Amino acid sequence: MKIAILSRSKLIHSTRRLIEAADERGHEVEVVDHLKCAMMMETGAPTVFFDGRTLDHFDAVIPRIGASVTFYGCALVRQFEMMNVFTTSPSQGILRSRDKLRSIQILSREGCAVPKTAFARHTVDVNELIKYVGGAPLVVKLVEGTQGLGVVLCETKKAAKSVIEAFYALDANILVQEFIEEAKGTDIRAFIVDGEVVGAMERRGPEGEFRSNLHRGGTARAVELDDEMRTTAIKAAAAMGLAVAGVDMLPSKRGPLIMEVNSSPGLEGIERATGVDIAGRIIQYIERNAKSNKPRDIIGY
Repeated sequence: MKIAILSRSKLIHSTRRLIEAADERGHEVEVVDHLKCAMMMETGAPTVFFDGRTLDHFDAVIPRIGASVTFYGCALVRQFEMMNVFTTSPSQGILRSRDKLRSIQILSREGCAVPKTAFARHTVDVNELIKYVGGAPLVVKLVEGTQGLGVVLCETKKAAKSVIEAFYALDANILVQEFIEEAKGTDIRAFIVDGEVVGAMERRGPEGEFRSNLHRGGTARAVELDDEMRTTAIKAAAAMGLAVAGVDMLPSKRGPLIMEVNSSPGLEGIERATGVDIAGRIIQYIERNAKSNKPRDIIGY
């Protein structure tokens, strides 16, 4: 089978692990820098060009697209979908997951438990906005933030008003979200492949840090999910339309709350913590599905 990994570099850990997993199973794999691709649209003949050649020979693509190039990366994935190439992460699922507001709206609609979240423009009374989410402490998030960047914990109402007003002054789109104190700086990431939790880890932020992202110095250990957390994670990934996803959950008094569904979750932390060959699970997912080569629904962007 011929597999393309849409990634900026073969040296990135997750990309390297996917190459290894594909090689071990006898597949041909090529890393394609999605920002160096071009697309041609004409009636009945969508085409992708890369490095002076036409990419019309792949059975499957694995998108590993950074948040900063979501628009172009998703356009390329959509082009491959139009060419009936199987993709582990559909373009629509990536777009949904990258938009924090849209993803929270979808999760809420589908009955997935999420923290109380408010969104408004400048005209709203900031005091009312704070009241909607239960008061301080609360969390303010940039809609476009990633890896814990653009996330601020406001411990008092005065601090919350200052932060919200400052973001509004910069014309930034923000979410105001309740702070789940009982989580104590930890969250759970469940890694989903084809509707199954294949690994899970508890991430804990460093001392004095409420964000648990590994990129921000957090630590991780493997955990076994209970039935409620397992079901919640699988339901959240399905709501986003993602068969491969990292689902981040906060433990709370009212059960697990979905914080985010990641369409390009890193492999290093989860594989190191769990010892599970998750890259291999992704390749096996391709093996079960790519040969059918069925047209995909790409409506509703």
